[in-house]
Amino acid sequence: MSRIVLVEDDEGISETLRFNLEAAGHHVQAARDGVSGLRLARTGAPDLVLLDLMLPGMDGIEVCRQLRRSGTTPVIMLTARDAEVDRVLGLELGADDYITKPFSIREVLARIAAVLRRIDSSAPGPPSLPELDAFGNFVLDRAARRATIDGREVRLALREFELLSFLVGHSGRAHTRDSLIQNVWGPEFSGDQKTVDVHIRWLREKFMHRAPFEISTVRGIGYRLDRMPVPELEGSDTA
Repeated sequence: MSRIVLVEDDEGISETLRFNLEAAGHHVQAARDGVSGLRLARTGAPDLVLLDLMLPGMDGIEVCRQLRRSGTTPVIMLTARDAEVDRVLGLELGADDYITKPFSIREVLARIAAVLRRIDSSAPGPPSLPELDAFGNFVLDRAARRATIDGREVRLALREFELLSFLVGHSGRAHTRDSLIQNVWGPEFSGDQKTVDVHIRWLREKFMHRAPFEISTVRGIGYRLDRMPVPELEGSDTA
């Protein structure tokens, strides 16, 4: 049973979502405003937060921003607004997915299931990728879901880690945005391809000039991660 915090001020939508989520086997805690929702998300140890954008007191944008400052709990945003700027803003704040109202319950359940599958620690990883990738001062531990530079952990959200893991595991190859979405977000994802660009930018900001790799834009195709040669230490060839 997954623990979900639902933050939605519309009583009808909230009750409908709660009923269907619980019928699907989830444990649901609900809040009707941003402040209460943030408190539940911080204290209830949820597996996922289903967050409305327009909320009284504190809007969903600020709730998402506060959650990202203190943790990496997956967030799916709900909104009646469908402008591109709103979708991009939600993604830039760290939302893992974005659903526009009106939506079907089946769509919501499918999106939740797709995100939860990504964080299921019991699910086996891709067989072609090792549990550990280490080169230079960088270590990617897929089993522990942790990335470190010089022994210090770099905090990564769910999709950031999955995207970095895929790129590192398939370094030197160019990947289209469609390919990255299929392999990282999964075939159920129906959001905007711009989410790939947003997550690439985050990874660049967190690792630029610190890690022995570079994420390059391949014009007309997508992105490629290149491992940089690690300089040999002086005297390493001495007998």
